[in-house]
Amino acid sequence: MWLSFAPVADIIAEHFFLSTEQINWLSLVYLVVSIPFGVVAIWVLDSVGLRGAQTPWASLWSICCHLHWSGRLGIYAIPAGLACLLASACLWESVPPTPPSAGAASSTSEKFLDGLKLLLRNKAYMLLAVCFGGGTGVFSSFVALLEQILCASGYSNEFSGLCGALFIVFGILGALVLGIYVDRTKCFTEATKISFCLTSVACVAFALVSQLQGQTLALAAICSLLGLFGFSVAPVAMELAVECSFPVGEGAAAGLVFVLGQVEGVLIMVALTALTVRRLEPSFSTCKHGEDPLDWTGSMLLMAGLCTLFSCVLVLFFHTPYRRLQAESGVSPST
Repeated sequence: MWLSFAPVADIIAEHFFLSTEQINWLSLVYLVVSIPFGVVAIWVLDSVGLRGAQTPWASLWSICCHLHWSGRLGIYAIPAGLACLLASACLWESVPPTPPSAGAASSTSEKFLDGLKLLLRNKAYMLLAVCFGGGTGVFSSFVALLEQILCASGYSNEFSGLCGALFIVFGILGALVLGIYVDRTKCFTEATKISFCLTSVACVAFALVSQLQGQTLALAAICSLLGLFGFSVAPVAMELAVECSFPVGEGAAAGLVFVLGQVEGVLIMVALTALTVRRLEPSFSTCKHGEDPLDWTGSMLLMAGLCTLFSCVLVLFFHTPYRRLQAESGVSPST
């Protein structure tokens, strides 16, 4: 629901006599509300248990050789609609009677505050959470503001919708390819860092090309690459967060990353909209709203800069052993 009006924000603003800033709050409210409820969800997952949750579900029900695929399938069941519900319909308990792997047997359910304290003291985890959360915030803002950015440069709502669809479709395809690679090589860190770097290149390209007119093929290709490299890394980064925080509960490890992503998403979206200015000179804008079109140049440079910053920090400073894999192989997890 949070993206229902984003692809036609200018038309909705004109029809209901609203400003585009008010329309953007329909997207922002999702991010804002999900922050406190995300914290509640972490407590529910680690204290009560929820058989439909992706990361704990994969950890507790899957054997070690299929563990990471289970997590990815659970995460990407969201764009597929009800697949997550259907996949867990036959499960009546939160955990299986016999742990299928050493990681599931060792997985702890720390008390809510104790688990969060352990995560906050884990430097590698917090670095990943902040960088990946920032990337999530950038992409949440990208999807919500895509139509407003492109219509200001003369592109139609139909083309903006096509770019959004390409972003999602190529993201799912990229997740399948990246998932096969990571499942065979267990190179979580390398895959995440390379994907972040390629995403930054695509983000910089979008920031520059989106301000030009008549670049439909280039924009479609760039949005496809953004999805291929950026959207597809989400399940791998979630699994990496669990790997570097093991044996802390999977619900807390994945949940805190999600909450930080929502917090950073709010800040980034507010900053991007605040940097826009009204264009006084003649433009090629196709925005149907009655106000003067917006200049998104500064906002796009900020988006590209943030994406590049998160990538550089992650590549240079993130290092961690794979503690859950070590537990699966019978080796004591490294500190």
